[in-house]
Amino acid sequence: MHVRGGHSCFRGVVEAPPRRIQEEGISAEPRINDRIRVSEVRLVGPNGEQVGIVRIEDALRLAAEADLDLVEVAPGARPPVAKLMDYGKFKYESAMKERAARRNQSHVLIKEQKLRPKIDKHDYETKKRAVERFLAEGDKVKVTIMFRGREQSRPELGFRLLQRLAEDVNELGFVESSPKQDGRNMIMVLGPHRKKADAKAEKEAAKVERQAQRHADEEAEKAERAASRAAAEAEKAERGEAVRPTPDNED
Repeated sequence: MHVRGGHSCFRGVVEAPPRRIQEEGISAEPRINDRIRVSEVRLVGPNGEQVGIVRIEDALRLAAEADLDLVEVAPGARPPVAKLMDYGKFKYESAMKERAARRNQSHVLIKEQKLRPKIDKHDYETKKRAVERFLAEGDKVKVTIMFRGREQSRPELGFRLLQRLAEDVNELGFVESSPKQDGRNMIMVLGPHRKKADAKAEKEAAKVERQAQRHADEEAEKAERAASRAAAEAEKAERGEAVRPTPDNED
């Protein structure tokens, strides 16, 4: 990629200076090559080495000799900082990294659990285990207490139940949204202590470990069977019995 030069043949058209365009936020693209309208720059080499303050003409010449672009990376500095790089390759690699980051981004889900104010012990434990599983996986949990009939006159029952649940799962999550009344329901939101990505990575690591352990167990079992066959054949040999290989005693 060579340094590009030249002037427009339409001299009657006055273009806004690139610096003004950049400062007004119209374009986020950095100025490159002959669009850099300063007398000197602090030059950084293609491998990050500090070249020093050089005239813009010399910086453009070095870019042309190296078949690279001169890219203004810090226009607010005095003098501006410019780097020698393959700008097209840089933009492509940056776009690929952003795409990969979006693809690998973990989205936190909001799961929901519904309880009654007078829930029995067994049902409570079942609901609590579900909440713990969601939080361990890095998801938020919306807990809803549903009031019916006369229960609506006893909101403190729902409040105490939500407080109890929050205390029971505090090792995995925290109260992100305190209990509040919403019509005939009372709602609380619990947030996980762990990030979704961390929980996912740990789950994958546990899966790999289980597979490795299963493989090791299979290999150990094969070795044990082989040792048993060898011992049996050795015992026969001591008794003077001929050992005839058959498909049954071959691996």
